[in-house]
Amino acid sequence: MALIKRILRVIRANLNSLIGGAEDPEKILEQTVLEMQENLVRLRQGVAQAIATQKRTERQAGAAQSQTEEWYRRAQLALQQGSEPLAREALTKRQAYKETATALFSQIEQQNEIVARLKKDMRSLELKISEAKTKKDMYIARARSAEASYRLQEMLGGVSATSSLSAFERMEEKVSQIEAKSEAIAQLSSDDLETQFTSLESSNNVDTELAAMKVQVLNGAENTQHNNLLTQESQKTQPLQQQLPKTQDS
Repeated sequence: MALIKRILRVIRANLNSLIGGAEDPEKILEQTVLEMQENLVRLRQGVAQAIATQKRTERQAGAAQSQTEEWYRRAQLALQQGSEPLAREALTKRQAYKETATALFSQIEQQNEIVARLKKDMRSLELKISEAKTKKDMYIARARSAEASYRLQEMLGGVSATSSLSAFERMEEKVSQIEAKSEAIAQLSSDDLETQFTSLESSNNVDTELAAMKVQVLNGAENTQHNNLLTQESQKTQPLQQQLPKTQDS
């Protein structure tokens, strides 16, 4: 039994060490969600920057397209005025702006794809964060429940049924002892009071009997004295009777 208790203590100590040294699941989940939210912020910033770049490129492409049309109009004007060299230069300028506009519009298409992909990734990350928050709350609740269950089992494991029963038996014995002492004190108090009354009653009986005896003795003494007086009177009268003469009748 002692060996088993020592083994259980060692196991509990190792578990406590593992729990104490392990990472807190709640902190890990909170940190993970926090990192995901930070990534979402950066992704939103990237999307916003990509959209801003796209808008700027669209403006540049629009400006290049406008210049293309403007130089075409100028080439027409120069040709109408009979200035073919000037018209040629205008068309050359128009061609350069046209190529720039074409390149910018191609870049805009690429940027549209990038922005669309970033927006998709952003929505996906938002859904993952929402799902992660839900799972985080669930896992935190499970972790707390598991820890509470472990603590409870640890506490219950430290108090065996035998020791609990022994504790109740000892408590019952102590209560019985206290009750016995209380009854003994009450009995002693009752006996002492009874003894006092008995002593008082005995003293009264003795006094009564002594008084009666005194009366008897006094009466006996008076009767004896009276009898002695009667005897003495009787003795005095007898000689006188003997000395008197007898009458004729007698």
